[in-house]
Amino acid sequence: MNMEQKTFISTHGSAAKSLPKPPGTHNPLLHRKLYIESYGCQMNFSDSEIVASIMAQQGFVFTDQYHEADLILINTCAIRDKAEQTIRNRLLVFNQQKIKQPDLIVGILGCMAERLKTQLLEEEKVVDLIAGPDAYRDLPRLISQVDQGHKAVNTFLSKEETYADIAPIRLHSSGVTAFISIMRGCNNMCSFCIVPFTRGRERSRDPYSIVQEAKKLFEVGYKEITLLGQNVDSYSWNPSISTAAGSQHHTSSDQVIHFSQLLAMVAEIDPNLRVRFSTSHPKDMTDKVLYTMKAYHNICKHIHLPVQSGNNRILKLMNRTYDRAWYMERIHAIRNILGPSCSISSDMIAGFCSETEEEHADTLSLMDCVQYDFSFMFYYSERPGTLAARKYPDDLSEAVKKRRLSEIIAKQREHALMHNQKSINQVYQVLIEKCSKKSEAFFQGRTSQNKIVVFPKGTYKIGDYVDVEITNCNAATLFGTVVS
Repeated sequence: MNMEQKTFISTHGSAAKSLPKPPGTHNPLLHRKLYIESYGCQMNFSDSEIVASIMAQQGFVFTDQYHEADLILINTCAIRDKAEQTIRNRLLVFNQQKIKQPDLIVGILGCMAERLKTQLLEEEKVVDLIAGPDAYRDLPRLISQVDQGHKAVNTFLSKEETYADIAPIRLHSSGVTAFISIMRGCNNMCSFCIVPFTRGRERSRDPYSIVQEAKKLFEVGYKEITLLGQNVDSYSWNPSISTAAGSQHHTSSDQVIHFSQLLAMVAEIDPNLRVRFSTSHPKDMTDKVLYTMKAYHNICKHIHLPVQSGNNRILKLMNRTYDRAWYMERIHAIRNILGPSCSISSDMIAGFCSETEEEHADTLSLMDCVQYDFSFMFYYSERPGTLAARKYPDDLSEAVKKRRLSEIIAKQREHALMHNQKSINQVYQVLIEKCSKKSEAFFQGRTSQNKIVVFPKGTYKIGDYVDVEITNCNAATLFGTVVS
């Protein structure tokens, strides 16, 4: 997997919200309250919006207070043990609520549900239902089964499901940025990664449904969309074989649409709609994608290109299917085609199985060669069921892993600060997304390069594009003032 778990953030809104109700006079689920928490990667947050839409059609009313809910759903991440422990700690909280409210239903969704299946029902007595990433359409039936006094499980992995016909409900959005899932699953089988086992094989969504969703978002005021997939560069939609997967669109040709073409289709909706994408795999990052990015100014000039390690032996053990030279060639292509203004970020894993000090040093040296703008950095966490767990002893101590990770983090901070210092006195177009976390007198937004910028509010509003001159920075944030 390339879109690794990055943060644990609950999807809490600011107020209870009534969701659209379907026609009809009788529905056993009508007017019950739903509370959703999401953890992990952006795909999980996108999936929670699909779940919200499905439950809205069953008459559920959304609440942002779990103690008001009749149904609590937790959309989970399984990429690291810490992610799963976070979920288990939340279940302790919800168990206390269930003691006060015996009819409360608690469900686990997503990757942790798929990985542990019925084991979760045995270990966590508070859990009533389990639904994997491809089973969200079945939630109404599962809930009815729980209402009848039974535990409910569906972890079937589909070869066709893309939820292309479901319009997500943007429950917690600022109305400025939104995610659009373009594909599901992963075929890469990296040895450290559980995702192919929890989300199944790759399948690409109908491009016309993606464009239609993006158009509707722009029409109601959204200014930026992010195309999501475990590996967006491998997106490939074949109209001749997609009818069985639920495609409602037909073309006069059998042309296969690849990611570079989809990217152009979305960018052409409107020049004022920013387009981002995540995540890329180095083996599939083609020059066609880079030239498409160059051709459209509204395709943001930022590429997340996870490397994981700078050493060839470790890359082979990880089954990354490229070596250091291949990766660096892709970095050079990005620099040559898009220029130095395109930011590059990465994922790093410290302390993979049998990694030596010299091999760790190769990762540090690769970081010096690339000089990433920012990175997501972790130490190796063995996941049961993966190829690495079956074949390679997890033979490095936690102390060694943490020390190597701290060296990677220190190196990255050095490079991030260097990049940000180069931005001082430069002017960037910034899309205002929200108020600054530290002061209501300041706005926060991002540049095309995905850099966070904080600046005084002035007379502007959320959703505006403004030109900001950078006056100061730290390793994580740019600070500036709006220029006319």
